[in-house]
Amino acid sequence: MPTPSTRAPRRDATANREAILGAAAIALNEDIDASLENIAARAGLSRRAVYGHFATRDELLVEVFTRGARRLAALLDPVSHPDPLVEIALFGATLWAEVEHVRVSAALAVRGPHREMVGTALDPARERLRDTVRRGMESGRIRTDLDRETTTRLIENAAVSVLDEATRARLSPEAGHRLVMLAGLGAAGMGWREAGELIASTPELAFTAPADTTEDEAER
Repeated sequence: MPTPSTRAPRRDATANREAILGAAAIALNEDIDASLENIAARAGLSRRAVYGHFATRDELLVEVFTRGARRLAALLDPVSHPDPLVEIALFGATLWAEVEHVRVSAALAVRGPHREMVGTALDPARERLRDTVRRGMESGRIRTDLDRETTTRLIENAAVSVLDEATRARLSPEAGHRLVMLAGLGAAGMGWREAGELIASTPELAFTAPADTTEDEAER
């Protein structure tokens, strides 16, 4: 039977890895070029300790980004609504609620050099969106002047563009929530007035101020 002394290093290693990933997520959002020294200091560890878990800075970035992408895909999986347009808006709102506090690193994750790895983690969510677009096209709710794949990509790219704009314009959480839905609905073929009316008349799309996420952030 293992003794406490043989179990402790494993627990410490797991805790250290989580501390590194949490510190990296915060540091990269403040400065996308944050050094390993900066990340290690935030985690309360030495640079050498970081190298014990991640051989390179790129390896650490990939883990931070893909971990966030997997979490997002899991959150989007249960999103559902009979109206495909409302479902698209809900996808955008869910995305925004999850990543608005790390919008800088989130935008880099899906557009930067690691986008292929991150994209693989997001494939389940992308497939859900494709199915929503298909339903919308078949019911006449979503534009049919473009093929399904093109419309799906436009909706996805619209959401990513909001992350860039939200950072540039320093949008509030509520403003970003509305913009990400408007952008997705516009890509799906709705006019801006029409989209605004849909958002205003659908209770499920109302903005809800986030609770204190300090404890939750520590777990990510």
